[in-house]
Amino acid sequence: MNRTLYALCGADRSRPFSPHVWKTTLSLAHKGLDYDTRAVGFTEIPAIENGATALVPVLRDGDILIRDSFDIALYLEKTYPDKPSLFGGEGGQAMARFIESWSQLTLHLALARIILMDIHDSLAPVDQAFFRTSREHRFGMSLEAVAQTGIEEQKTFAARLEPLRTTLKRQPFIGGETPLFSDYIVFGPLQWARVVSPKRILEPGDPVRDWFERCLDLHDGAGRSVTAA
Repeated sequence: MNRTLYALCGADRSRPFSPHVWKTTLSLAHKGLDYDTRAVGFTEIPAIENGATALVPVLRDGDILIRDSFDIALYLEKTYPDKPSLFGGEGGQAMARFIESWSQLTLHLALARIILMDIHDSLAPVDQAFFRTSREHRFGMSLEAVAQTGIEEQKTFAARLEPLRTTLKRQPFIGGETPLFSDYIVFGPLQWARVVSPKRILEPGDPVRDWFERCLDLHDGAGRSVTAA
């Protein structure tokens, strides 16, 4: 095996939490591909592959280096066409682009406010300092102030999932009867919250929670390889 996935972790290197890395983790499992995981903290990312990236995930597959979870999925689809498809054709790829935009604009922004302090508290001290500076610059306020907005965000978060909830009342996965990369796109941020935060994001009986549990069980329970916070 000559395949390495660089994964963002906190102080506990056995607990990768990046939503984008989780998209790639399930994509690799979907394709049935073996790989090694290289755990990195925020401040170690600039040293990956001699400064090849500022973000994770990064996948090295032999002599090929691929950045960005969507680009990795496209690469895996093209390079391993004999393995189960991540998109189910061009229509599935186009659908995944829409799901990616919706997830980034709706789920990631809301969850970031809800779990921001939990992420900070899970990091090693050197990464906590980086995280505070970079996120306070991004949000234009202190982490503590962002966390206060997250209290109200959590109350309304379930309503943001209504389009997904309606879909999952009709079918077991976003991809239909079986999961596709679109499922992994949405799984990523919810797994992010599960791994770093004890806050209850999804209520029992919610079709989205039922779908999330099914996703955790996929590929021999790859999502459950890291326990909930």
